[in-house]
Amino acid sequence: MATKIPFVQKMDFEYGKVTQMSPLIRRVIADNPGSFTYTGTGVYIIGTGTVAVIDPGPNTEAHFEALKAALEGETVSHVFVTHSHMDHSPLAHPLAEWAGCKVYAKGPAIPTESEVRMEAGDDLSFRPDETIGEGFVAKGPDWTIEVIETPGHTSNHICFDLKEENVLFSGDHIMGWSTTVISPPDGNMGQYLDSLAKVRDRGFSAIFPTHGPPVIEDPVGFIQAYIDHRKAREAAILSRLQAGDTRIPQMVKTIYADIDNRLHPAACHSVLGHMIHLVEEGRVTVEGLPDITGTYEIAEAN
Repeated sequence: MATKIPFVQKMDFEYGKVTQMSPLIRRVIADNPGSFTYTGTGVYIIGTGTVAVIDPGPNTEAHFEALKAALEGETVSHVFVTHSHMDHSPLAHPLAEWAGCKVYAKGPAIPTESEVRMEAGDDLSFRPDETIGEGFVAKGPDWTIEVIETPGHTSNHICFDLKEENVLFSGDHIMGWSTTVISPPDGNMGQYLDSLAKVRDRGFSAIFPTHGPPVIEDPVGFIQAYIDHRKAREAAILSRLQAGDTRIPQMVKTIYADIDNRLHPAACHSVLGHMIHLVEEGRVTVEGLPDITGTYEIAEAN
């Protein structure tokens, strides 16, 4: 059984309304609820007077107008994007053009071609004005933001460390309401586990995810529960391999027996992420391509 994560799924909010989260942090939630966005995209405004915006969200007229109203009388110096999915990046360039600044992000991701939609969809046209990576620092009058590279959910995912409050803006790397989708080839389970440990060990006071509840107040415990959940899922996959299940769809029927079978195709992609990681570690072998059609077995050395 997978480890229980202390999700918080109840939250009070109003679409388009500015909420003060801390002395330096405000949030506006876009009206784009869904299976992968939960209540919608939470856009963060950092600082006062001269500000930065993180993950502007979808390019809809109502949402754009709400952000303009929230930013009235202020100067936007940076528009940051954690990764290029349709619920995070489409409004970045329109907002930056309106504000007269640039868009900062890691760069394009690896396009994922699949009949199963595992997240909100790739923003294939997205390109930042400035490509940034590990250790990049931006400053405002009362804020300092440092980039932390966190590949896993996507190959181009980054998080942002607000130094003055010792908090992390986690994008989709860590979410308060659900686990994060890891769907190859853009998603990579090995990189994801490494990134989780990397962020956990930074000792943040709080995490502000893009979706779901506004703040995770026990970052170390919450991230460890995320890691334990993935390890438990990995153990379940190895158990099915030992029981003679050699194909992913076959083992999904057992591992995910308690969920609607209409979700099993998506579960296959999640298991594939784990399986590729196990193959990379030499713990599992594959006959054929390392994809959902492959035949997998426990490696002889194990």
